[in-house]
Amino acid sequence: MCDILHVEWTIISKIPPRPVLPCAGCGTAKPFRSSGRTRLNANGRRLDAWLIYKCVDCEKTWNRPIFERRNVRDIDPRTLEALQASTPEFVARLEFDMQVLRAKASRIEESAEFEVRKRTISGTACWRRIGIALVLRFPVGLRLDRLLAAELGLSRSRLERLFAAGEIAIEPARKDALKRDVRNGTLVTLDLREEVERLAIGRVVGG
Repeated sequence: MCDILHVEWTIISKIPPRPVLPCAGCGTAKPFRSSGRTRLNANGRRLDAWLIYKCVDCEKTWNRPIFERRNVRDIDPRTLEALQASTPEFVARLEFDMQVLRAKASRIEESAEFEVRKRTISGTACWRRIGIALVLRFPVGLRLDRLLAAELGLSRSRLERLFAAGEIAIEPARKDALKRDVRNGTLVTLDLREEVERLAIGRVVGG
């Protein structure tokens, strides 16, 4: 439709989640950061693999298991190559796997620092609505209202009023959508009645 400006926001967390674990070096629980390096150990035809973490204070290491005693024939060659090279894309998938981290640590620190890369997909001079498609390569611990407030220059209370009035629509639709974490594939549609506000947001929404 010619009355909608379509944009895409890719949200990237600057710091991977950090599990809080007992540190033998510090003698208390400390956050551990990923070193970005994987390690392989061979025992005959069986392999163990870990992602190496380090205490943020004393550099004591924690080997986070990726798999144990896996027959080399059962490992995808691309996975094996990524493990041997500590490929950044492969490591990042491990770093942001919250399900595995929660099984290893009762508390996890998630960074409040994020980057938003914006691009305009399509639109014409006659647009009146804005559609924002959210893209996440990996999960981020970021509420939707906080993201929109930071990037659109609106207060959270203003966002809530617009949402209640139907001037902001969110898919998938939920009553608490603004208060939920950002998810890949979320679509935010702005249909703002106030022209000055609409034009101001239009100037920043596409980067």
